[in-house]
Amino acid sequence: MAASIGKIESGTGDAISRLYPKVDESETPLPRSWSPKDKCTFIGLSQTNLRVHYKGVGRTHKDAAAVRTSHSIPASCGLYYFEIKIISKGRDGYMGIGLSANGVNLSRLPGWEKQSYGYHGDDGNSFSSSGTGKPYGPTFTTGDVIGCGVNMIDNSAFYTKNGVKLGTAFTDLPPKLYPTVGLQTPGEIVDANFGQSPFVYDMAEEFKELQAQIDNTIETFHDKHTCCRQAAMQRLVSTYLVHHGYSATAEVFAQTTGQPISEDLASIKNRQRIQKLVLAGRVGEAIEMTQKLYPGLLERNQNLLFLLKCRQFVEMVSGHDSEVRGPGAYSPSRSNKSSPCSSPTHPHSSSSGGNSLNSSPHSSNGFVSNGVQNGVGRDVETLMEIEEEHEAEIPRNGVLNGSASQGEISCSPRREATQKRSSCVLVNSDLIEKILAYGRELKLLSVELKQEHGSNPANIRALEDAFSLLAYNDPHNSPVAYLLDPTQREPVCSALNSAILESQDLPRQPPLELCLGQTLECLKLMAKSGLGACAFTSLDGVLHG
Repeated sequence: MAASIGKIESGTGDAISRLYPKVDESETPLPRSWSPKDKCTFIGLSQTNLRVHYKGVGRTHKDAAAVRTSHSIPASCGLYYFEIKIISKGRDGYMGIGLSANGVNLSRLPGWEKQSYGYHGDDGNSFSSSGTGKPYGPTFTTGDVIGCGVNMIDNSAFYTKNGVKLGTAFTDLPPKLYPTVGLQTPGEIVDANFGQSPFVYDMAEEFKELQAQIDNTIETFHDKHTCCRQAAMQRLVSTYLVHHGYSATAEVFAQTTGQPISEDLASIKNRQRIQKLVLAGRVGEAIEMTQKLYPGLLERNQNLLFLLKCRQFVEMVSGHDSEVRGPGAYSPSRSNKSSPCSSPTHPHSSSSGGNSLNSSPHSSNGFVSNGVQNGVGRDVETLMEIEEEHEAEIPRNGVLNGSASQGEISCSPRREATQKRSSCVLVNSDLIEKILAYGRELKLLSVELKQEHGSNPANIRALEDAFSLLAYNDPHNSPVAYLLDPTQREPVCSALNSAILESQDLPRQPPLELCLGQTLECLKLMAKSGLGACAFTSLDGVLHG
């Protein structure tokens, strides 16, 4: 029974969420049921808190009782709607359907109290924060379905009866209202539909009408600086192209539009070359080129340097970095698949020492068997133990200025292409030792940074992620295989590119991206401020509509 209810709730949640795609329920949950805590004692709930029945004596209006939903209506719905089916009108049919704010007295029918609004079945009147009603619509009784819609754009509400719209009932509604139902006489029973089932009233036209209204508002908006708009847009595009290193496109665009280029073309091409190296997994070469073209940049950005070195460690494990392939080595995807040093799954070039950790023919996991494998295991455990007791005094080893002491980052001589196939195991053991040596140096650098600048959660995470690859026999087929995905290079590439730009007094982020980010934040702020138009506004719709 519990499992069945869970399935129903899961399906219900999906159906309701689909009605309001702009609502972030982690911040503003949608109304899904009546609240067992926010109700009068004369109200009884059943059927997963969707059915309401009256339990009082019902002699006078003082015996009225109401219940609210567990959550208020989020403004980001834009247009919200729910329906109430009258299962039984009971003795007199003194029922009210509507909305109320948090804290409103629930011993009264909706509409009788301040910040309470209701449509009553016995007389068809609407009540707006007053005990005196106004003629609104027909009465309703057993078998009828009454719907209530809330327009978050103009802050109005309307009702429907059996699928027919009755017109606007209330205007100037306050924010954060709760769907509310009130009963007063014995035998009164109603069921709620918050979207878990299809509505009797077709809301599609309502949504289309509001969408068209918002689209028209956006399209007819005229900035007082309309004459400068085209130039501003061209400037945004130009700076975007320059930022991301599209030098050829930026040059042609500048010639066509007359927009000046904010950076020297040679500098753009240099950044482009560095970005290509990082995106190709050749991080070591990218570091070297950055230090050559922009002296002191990485020394002034120690956390960035550490991030790059952590990524270089990952690329060494995957066999892409030139520290293990050698500069100019063939890409693993283009290597000879028949090489005795290549993995069937992840081929690498034997002639260039292009090996990753899973490339040995003597073991299914790529590590050399017996003593070598066990030795690697012990070294991996040592690398993973970042203990404070080793942080007291760390000797300078040249890592911070791009050099390294003997036996640390420096590469062993590349293997000749004519090396015999029988030496493949030795190549792998050398590769593993090189990776472990680099890992030890990376660990020491992390300790130095912590001593000098304090703990940095991002550095700790980057180091843990990099070292976690060594915990698996085949990193490419492990829970952390995502670290080897080429897309993981992109954030590193972006961080390096932004640092280079900042060193030249250029923006870390292109203005176009800032504009888009600001627009998204504005939409979130609109939702928090109760501006329902955000539900019908999207960047994709504006840009591609």
